[in-house]
Amino acid sequence: MRNIRKGDEVIVITGKDKGRRGTVTRVDGDRVFVENINIVKRHQKGNPNPEKRVPGGIVEKEMPLHISNVMLFNSVTQKGDRVGVKKLEDGRRVRIFRSNKEVVDV
Repeated sequence: MRNIRKGDEVIVITGKDKGRRGTVTRVDGDRVFVENINIVKRHQKGNPNPEKRVPGGIVEKEMPLHISNVMLFNSVTQKGDRVGVKKLEDGRRVRIFRSNKEVVDV
């Protein structure tokens, strides 16, 4: 079971965007894409192609962060928190915050 999933609110714990919060838009293995975090400017080579909606020049783009550089945001404590897995009585496995044992998944 993954500790961080698409749609989770996370806080960046290291790097140039340290302390910023955002929503996970995509998880690729050990990399996560967070909305409006780790934005870089890429120089798009060649001519712009309006048919394929490819802009030319300098383009801003989201880049992935390593999953170890983000923590799940706990709204109760207003901090990043570690995540554990707990098995319920009905056999389901749910994620819990380590600090206050509150269930993340509903």
